[in-house]
Amino acid sequence: MTRSSLNRPILVVDDEADIRDLMEITLMKMGLSVDTAEGVNIAKKKLNENKYSLVLTDMRMPDGSGLEVVEHIMSNNMDTPVAVITALITAFGNADQAVQALKIGAFDYLQKPITLAQLRTLVKSAVKVQDENQNAPIAPPPVQAAPKSVAAAPVVSKPTDSTWGQNEWADVENTLSEKNKPTISQVVPQKIVDNITLPNAVAPSMEKRRVASVAAVAPVAETPIVPTAAPKVSGSLKRDNDVPRILGSSQQIEEVRRLIRKLADSNVPVYISGESGSGKEQAARSIHELSSRADKPFIAVNCGAIPENLMESEFFGYKKGSFTGADQDRLGFFQHAHGGTLFLDEVADLPLAMQVKLLRAIQEKAVRRIGDAQEVKVDVRIISATHKNLENLVESGAFRQDLFYRLNVVTLKMPPLREMHEDLERLIVHLLHKHHGTGIRMTASARDALLHYGYPGNFRELENILERAVALANNNTIDVEDLQINHQPMSLDAEQFPLTEGLAATGLPNFQMGHTQLQDYLDDVERQILQQALEYTRYNRTQAAKVLGISFRSMRYRLDRLAIE
Repeated sequence: MTRSSLNRPILVVDDEADIRDLMEITLMKMGLSVDTAEGVNIAKKKLNENKYSLVLTDMRMPDGSGLEVVEHIMSNNMDTPVAVITALITAFGNADQAVQALKIGAFDYLQKPITLAQLRTLVKSAVKVQDENQNAPIAPPPVQAAPKSVAAAPVVSKPTDSTWGQNEWADVENTLSEKNKPTISQVVPQKIVDNITLPNAVAPSMEKRRVASVAAVAPVAETPIVPTAAPKVSGSLKRDNDVPRILGSSQQIEEVRRLIRKLADSNVPVYISGESGSGKEQAARSIHELSSRADKPFIAVNCGAIPENLMESEFFGYKKGSFTGADQDRLGFFQHAHGGTLFLDEVADLPLAMQVKLLRAIQEKAVRRIGDAQEVKVDVRIISATHKNLENLVESGAFRQDLFYRLNVVTLKMPPLREMHEDLERLIVHLLHKHHGTGIRMTASARDALLHYGYPGNFRELENILERAVALANNNTIDVEDLQINHQPMSLDAEQFPLTEGLAATGLPNFQMGHTQLQDYLDDVERQILQQALEYTRYNRTQAAKVLGISFRSMRYRLDRLAIE
């Protein structure tokens, strides 16, 4: 999705400031411009004064209903797609509102909580609606009908796209029935059953702080740590004063800095994804240091390093005498982080039993110490991180879906070091100067080996390689042997790992041990299988799911994750 796809701003209508901020952050990250309105009346005024590419409106607001916004757009013949957002459908009244919103002109009806991927899909749908409107033949103005008449002009009907057959609509209606929701025929789009929505509860609003844009620090006078035979490094590694922990000038790092500044003004939970050693904790600390909680504690917890039988006492604390060995009162991580930030590193390693207790603490904003009868309120901002794929763990049942939605309100992705080609050489120079001064030199072959290495351990591995190389260097000159890295493609020892006949026959095409990333390779294989299944079933997704032995919901998830149109 690019900004050029929607050449006018998107209008977000919601009475909750945190919801508006979250939507604005997400849409801006997609390269779109955003305008906001805090109620129905302000939204109508802005719609009369400006033109928008898309309107996203909440259903229930103090000064009216989102249906009024839809009716205002339709009655004034505004060529603007509009989608209505509501809480979880639990009664026929809300489902009836969904039908009404679609019939009076909304192109979609969304249900909280919305994931970022689903929001992107929604925006793509808006672009498609606009394209269809622009390519449609010009028709005479329709005869005005009663606004509430269901039969007057049903705007939404079953999709005519060849990829949607009767089986898929039956699957949607079956999904509604399985969840004890009323069956809505003919007018309900696919997304109404996809749990698309913003969280029902987010942290209280806080006044936005303005973070001044800080220019890059003037280059520090550094002598490139290479002999004269090797090319010199121009300039120094970029470091901004307000985000000093994040180094580099690549496009990915600039995007990380921009999002960190934006997230620091809010209080929403943040999920930081990225490979091991990519700097997830540094990003979390940067968010904390830029926020209004900067003078309060930042408590970092490695969830994978705590024994399972000690997790509850470590997180929530205990009272003296509550169990053998409890010889004094002790506070847990939540109490120590009160007023500040709790960083849950490797959150995917939490056992399921602890996930339930953590979910309650986050929802209630209160914890109970072991042996205590009363809960104690805590004011803590949650930032979590892991190198694992949480969405896959949710699908497999290893991570609770409700906790995932609580933690993954906004996602910040840390790029791997191998994708930061323009920063790598300056980063090597920076780390050597930082830890070992300016007396270290490097041969051209060692430099080339470092620049062409894959760094599966990212920044942490690079720092370890340089420390080891300095310790092994002769005459303060690092040679390629001192690095002790496999800069050539890895090869298996035929005697230690003999190839079996089955492996030799099957083979692993295009997989280079030591160079190819396993997840990327598996994604490519899965993508090819899905595309073949779709072609085999003439792009009927329900039949393709049956052929592959997976559910239709799982099929939709995989297609969306792998960006298969």
